[in-house]
Amino acid sequence: MGDGGAIGAARGIRQRNELAAMRALHQFGQLSRAELARILGLNRSSSGHIIAGLTADGLVREVGMAGQAQAAHVHAGRPGILLELVPTAASFLGVEIGVEHITVVEIDLSSQILARRTEPFDGKAVDADEAVSCAMRFAFDTLPPERIERCMGIGVAVPAQMDRHGLIRIAPLLGWEDVPLADRVRAALPAPMPVIAENDANAFAIGASHREREAHAGVTLYLVMESGVGGGIVVDGALFRGGRGLAGEIGHLRVNGVDEPDRSLENVLGLDCILAAYRAVSTQPEPNLAAFLADVRDRVPGAVAIAEEWARALAFGLIQTCRVIDADRVVLGGSVAALYPLMAARVLHHIRCMQEASFPMPVIETNDDETVGPAFGAACILHQLFLSADSSRLVEEAT
Repeated sequence: MGDGGAIGAARGIRQRNELAAMRALHQFGQLSRAELARILGLNRSSSGHIIAGLTADGLVREVGMAGQAQAAHVHAGRPGILLELVPTAASFLGVEIGVEHITVVEIDLSSQILARRTEPFDGKAVDADEAVSCAMRFAFDTLPPERIERCMGIGVAVPAQMDRHGLIRIAPLLGWEDVPLADRVRAALPAPMPVIAENDANAFAIGASHREREAHAGVTLYLVMESGVGGGIVVDGALFRGGRGLAGEIGHLRVNGVDEPDRSLENVLGLDCILAAYRAVSTQPEPNLAAFLADVRDRVPGAVAIAEEWARALAFGLIQTCRVIDADRVVLGGSVAALYPLMAARVLHHIRCMQEASFPMPVIETNDDETVGPAFGAACILHQLFLSADSSRLVEEAT
């Protein structure tokens, strides 16, 4: 290997160590130099060079412990200097183009939310180009130039079947087919930057698991219930996409009985179907989701009957899915997830009645942080990419 090859190899090792250091600081928060060196498996001298490079690039900074609560992972003893990521060094945008709204989330290098905005949007009334144009205007019009300059990428989440390159095969709720979404987004950006496009349920799963500092050891089904119903599967902290990127799409399971019309699970669990059934029986002046939840809470018969059908269908869908992926945890998200705490006992009752007693029950919980949705997850994908071997920062250094 010539001098050029040796220099390139050394640069590659340094870059990998820098990324590992940033990932450690993201996962654990503030760390001492000794702790970081131990996590990286480097001696103090080598670790010091890594830290110096990241500090010079404005990605890591020193912070004193005086006047601060000592973190649990820092051993008792003489207070010292800690290291942390510089949150303002980079930002990442996530956009959800939904059937009824557009949501934008901006996160910093620590993956903390800087801003979150939602506006009503009639996704069914416009084509893909207009939807992307509206979403990009909404995402960037309120950002000052300095925030755009430090934006390291944008992720877009859509309720659609799409491949790994951001090509939408079909988005039934939006009426789109064969749309190169990632390319359309790139063309609408105010400045060149990395772009990813992702299914909304997968994005939600990535964001919710990214929020957890320690990866869940096991299989988690993340279920998003809005106008449609989609699922994302995370195995030991990593998203499982399946052979064609369609794993977790349990909304398409058939739930029809002998004397029932042919229906998918989405036709029972989705917001549109719930509200259509509720409006047919409600006496409320505004029969919306909030009114429906209030009526279920107050045990109004018509609303309770709809909620009971929902609980039984959810139990059926979870049983069928868990028999295939053996999920030990289920996380419910989306606006309809607010119904679960009111119907949890009924869902669990139906699960016990429908499945063999020998199968264990998954832990079912709701996503209590309303800011963690597909838009947040889309931003987190770019954050993960920035801290990975595919980081655009490494590409820039190599050129």
